[in-house]
Amino acid sequence: MNALGTYDYVVFLVYFLIVALYGWTVYRKKQAHKENSKDFFLAKDSLTWWAIGASLIASNISAEQFIGMSGSGFTMGLAIATYEWMAAATLIIVAVFFIPVYLKNKIYTMPQFLGQRYNSTVAMIMAIFWLLLYVVVNLTSILYLGALAINSISGINTTACMYVLAVFAIIITLGGMKVIGYTDVIQVFFLILGGLATTYLALQLVSTHFGTSGVLNGLNLVKEKATDHFHMIFHKENAHYMDLPGLTVLIGGMWIVNLNYWGCNQYITQRALGADLKTARGGLLFAAFLKLLMPVIVVLPGIAAYVLYKEGYGNFHNDMMKDGSLNADSAYPVLLNLLPAGLKGLSFAALTAAIVASLAGKANSIATIFTLDVYKKVINKEANEHKQVVIGRATVIIAMILAIIIAPQLGIDKKGGFQFIQEYTGFVSPGIFAMFILGFFWKKTTSNAALFATIGGFVLSVLFKVLPAFTNLEWLSPFGFSKLAEQKDGTMLYEIPFLDRMGFVFMICILAMWIISTLENRKGVNPKGLDVDRSMFKTNTGFAVGSLIVCGVIVALYTIFW
Repeated sequence: MNALGTYDYVVFLVYFLIVALYGWTVYRKKQAHKENSKDFFLAKDSLTWWAIGASLIASNISAEQFIGMSGSGFTMGLAIATYEWMAAATLIIVAVFFIPVYLKNKIYTMPQFLGQRYNSTVAMIMAIFWLLLYVVVNLTSILYLGALAINSISGINTTACMYVLAVFAIIITLGGMKVIGYTDVIQVFFLILGGLATTYLALQLVSTHFGTSGVLNGLNLVKEKATDHFHMIFHKENAHYMDLPGLTVLIGGMWIVNLNYWGCNQYITQRALGADLKTARGGLLFAAFLKLLMPVIVVLPGIAAYVLYKEGYGNFHNDMMKDGSLNADSAYPVLLNLLPAGLKGLSFAALTAAIVASLAGKANSIATIFTLDVYKKVINKEANEHKQVVIGRATVIIAMILAIIIAPQLGIDKKGGFQFIQEYTGFVSPGIFAMFILGFFWKKTTSNAALFATIGGFVLSVLFKVLPAFTNLEWLSPFGFSKLAEQKDGTMLYEIPFLDRMGFVFMICILAMWIISTLENRKGVNPKGLDVDRSMFKTNTGFAVGSLIVCGVIVALYTIFW
């Protein structure tokens, strides 16, 4: 039944009141001193390590994980968890090598980094690009997919859901990063508690269906009945190889996806840029531990749903159908609709928390980039602290209104949320990451080389995407870099897997940047290097031990589920 009961609404109301009242308390305390732009956009020196870590996860996990990743768990199994477990390893790398560079050089936004390291042209191009990407792709997809998910559970009109989510997110965002950071702690609590409740139900349903009881029995039955869904590395013959091409998830393009997202993304790094190094690293490590848990919440229910579907449990088969065909993205909503009253409200609150936290984080990043990197540098260079905060708040409202208008026009639900975001960000990720990584660690990298990576990386990504239509790439097949895939028109072509395309583009960008920079260096061009020294990358004992535990768990998981 796609509706909430009285107890569900009571539980949801409790969640809403806790978040709202706590956010208001944090905001009132913050108002005790005069607010400036650093407070509003970065919560300068205000967030603790646990608030940073919780906020990172709350901002990252949204409807595309709960709905899209559960759907991928339904179709391809545990392998999709590579996005979460490799992210845990990536967070440690970012904490050790990226964050010290940002903090040492007093960098608060990604365009500021590009302006400081290269020049204002590169910075402004990327500022505009990020604003467009965040509003047109990220904010819209989070809002629309979130509204669809809530509609499928509650029966509330999708448009109404969009408005409610947007208003809720705006209220939190207008309080600034400190309010976002600390309310995200509560959001993550509900996210994990509600998510675990859904996983518990799914495993209990499987257990009960086969005449036993207990979550552990349910888990063993899921592994027994869906053996093919518990492999992390796909062979070339696997139907899902194009999505996760073998060892590429360990030594190839998956690193580019994650390092670019967690280390070169305003939306994410902003949470740590207002803290000192020890606190920032502690927050990133805490987020890495939480990342290890995420597949239990978002992937395992999808696999359990697959078993229930295959076994013909109740009306599961009919509920999973949409327009006459199987819709894997229905797995999570169908499970939620089987929850008893009260527990369904808790899981509904968890999903809402994930969506609202992501919307608030993205809106804050949009406001930060526009205010500090566009408005302050081009439109009104004399803007004082108060004016910047006012502009930031206005930007939040305008961005959300634009997202509400644009979202229904993009056909996001037809493309699949997870794929929609990966498809559009993946065209630029390799070039951006190449520009950042050489900007960090090779002082001879020039501005023209960075411009090539920005524009050339995008062009190369498009070229590799359309290349199969113009030439036969069968010769790449023995190496695992191409596979025969059906196109939209029904024809069969040898296509390069998405993650491999990213790897190729990244390597070409690095090589081209090295050539351009070397040639310019010989002509006397003297690039602006950052303040970097080896001592910045030393870590304390606690962080080192925590990192080893995270890496050990990841190695164990891949060994067990290879």
